[in-house]
Amino acid sequence: MIDQIDGLSMDIEQTNLDKLRSVFPECVSEGKLDIDKLLSLCGEYIDNDFEKYKFEWKGKADCLRLAQKRSTGTLRPCPEESVNWDTTQNLYIEGDNLEVLKLLQTAYYRKVKMIYIDPPYNTGNDFVYADDFADPMARYKEVTQQTTKSNPETMGRYHTNWLNMMYPRLRLAANLLRDDGVIFISIDDNEVTNLRKVCDEVFGEENFVGCGVWKRRTSSAMDQSKVSTDHEYLLMYHKGQFLPFAGYKKDYKGYSNPDNDPRGPWVAGDLTVGMNADMRPNQYYDLVDPKTGKVYHPSYNRVWSYAPDSMQKLIEEDRIVFPEDTSQRPMKKRFANELKSDANPFSTWMSEVGLNTEGTRAVYTLFDDKSLFNYAKPISLIKTIVSQVTSQDDIVLDFFSGSATTAHAVMQLNAEDGGNRRFILVQLPELCDEKSEAYKAGYKNICEIGKERIRRAGKKIHQDLGMSAAFDLATAITIPELEDEMNESCEQKMDSAETLDLGFRVFKLDTSNLKTWDATPIEDEQLDLLYQRMNGMIHRVKSDRSDLDMVYEIMLKLGVPLTYSVHPITINDKTAYAVGEEYLLLVCLAEDVQPEDVEQMAEYAPAKIIISRDSFADDTAMANTYYILRDHGIELKLV
Repeated sequence: MIDQIDGLSMDIEQTNLDKLRSVFPECVSEGKLDIDKLLSLCGEYIDNDFEKYKFEWKGKADCLRLAQKRSTGTLRPCPEESVNWDTTQNLYIEGDNLEVLKLLQTAYYRKVKMIYIDPPYNTGNDFVYADDFADPMARYKEVTQQTTKSNPETMGRYHTNWLNMMYPRLRLAANLLRDDGVIFISIDDNEVTNLRKVCDEVFGEENFVGCGVWKRRTSSAMDQSKVSTDHEYLLMYHKGQFLPFAGYKKDYKGYSNPDNDPRGPWVAGDLTVGMNADMRPNQYYDLVDPKTGKVYHPSYNRVWSYAPDSMQKLIEEDRIVFPEDTSQRPMKKRFANELKSDANPFSTWMSEVGLNTEGTRAVYTLFDDKSLFNYAKPISLIKTIVSQVTSQDDIVLDFFSGSATTAHAVMQLNAEDGGNRRFILVQLPELCDEKSEAYKAGYKNICEIGKERIRRAGKKIHQDLGMSAAFDLATAITIPELEDEMNESCEQKMDSAETLDLGFRVFKLDTSNLKTWDATPIEDEQLDLLYQRMNGMIHRVKSDRSDLDMVYEIMLKLGVPLTYSVHPITINDKTAYAVGEEYLLLVCLAEDVQPEDVEQMAEYAPAKIIISRDSFADDTAMANTYYILRDHGIELKLV
């Protein structure tokens, strides 16, 4: 039987069941999971205790079903809105992030190194992510064509609605993270406690890394409470394998070697701990300098860090520094070459990574002094966390991308360190208020602002690299002794300006390119309507969709990244599409495909050949194609 591609996203539920079946086959009977048996194999036995700790809210079970409900959508390519379509590895996806995350499951499963999101804070207004459990795509069409709904506290489900929005999206996002991946989530006081509980469930309580406190402004805000909230939070979770934080390289400031110690530079460290004599009597004693006989006394509220025997060993190893003044405490030598790491840890106190005003100013400057987006996160904040957990070729995902700060930060960081990090941005095309400056400037929705920001940021980064290279060249001319060094720097910056990926491919969420059967009941006397429906299904691909629309849907459904190359080739006057540099896929949607066409397709030796059912004159032609490709060891799929 020839496999046929449908218009649905990955079946997450079946995939999960298959994983469990492969490990615990005895827990699956007649296609159903025996949860009691699974729990017992893991050492947990049903005791009917209904008072266990758990985090519940109305609609949680529906949210889980929604997350695993297969999407009927696809992502349609928009080369005309993109930059460097043929070469870029970056993506900007316009659409409801719930459906987009479902569509990305197959192609990007466990491929994303870092996720950063700045979801809508629960302020009670403009809550546009009210999902429709029955038909998410219909809801998406509604949202993009009319004004959005609000989430007022008076609805009585203020926190519930927000949780129902976040929970399914985080479940899907977790699937995309690599085993060494990390997620960062910006949030304020309104939902930080609830978000922490949700993330504990989705990512695992044991995978909580920390809660960063970001100082977002310096001047206090006027508030009736007389309390100015000047911070936000940054929740951090990792996938569970290991933590990839880089930390900050030590500068070894303060290290020296005044006594020419053969062990190298050292810094004096405290030799006491904050405990009193009653708590640590064996560490409360007089310390004597064996060279001078001077005696040093600990204070009552501090004792020595070591018991006498251990302290004596340190003295013999010349690790204790005795001051001339006995009223001062001796110190311990801490050698640079004995440090466990040459890096300082990443601090959760984030007071020096940029303020909100920086983010607002960056957008303001890029858009010719127009206030199009007032709450953008600062580029330096995103650059900081990206640099902490990613390496040269990693993927960074932001599915609440807003003004596209994440894309700007990734491109800027690549320009600075020569990296080749890639970004995937997802944003709902929320309509701009008709009274806003953005709308007056010609931007109808947030996506238009985000895409334009990436275009302008890319141009500025390229320009800045060129200016920096020109400065190096001018310096080399005026300072001859630096000529070789500055010329090399100039060449590196010029090369970087030419090879740096400052483009992005735009895709837009839409219903599948494949027709679906209309199962609406009809009356007996409406036979004409039945015939119309049947005739409408003769050709599976919708008439208003292009070949490229279909090619990219095929890529999504078969798990091929959307950044792979796609180029047309001619086979006996018929057009086919080669996907990937080494012909990973060959897609043919042309009419009247003949055996000689299939033979020539096979010469390209693709892993799979995908042909439209409409391409065959009859079932015999389809069967012949199957046998021809089978003989060549090539898999055939139909659309």
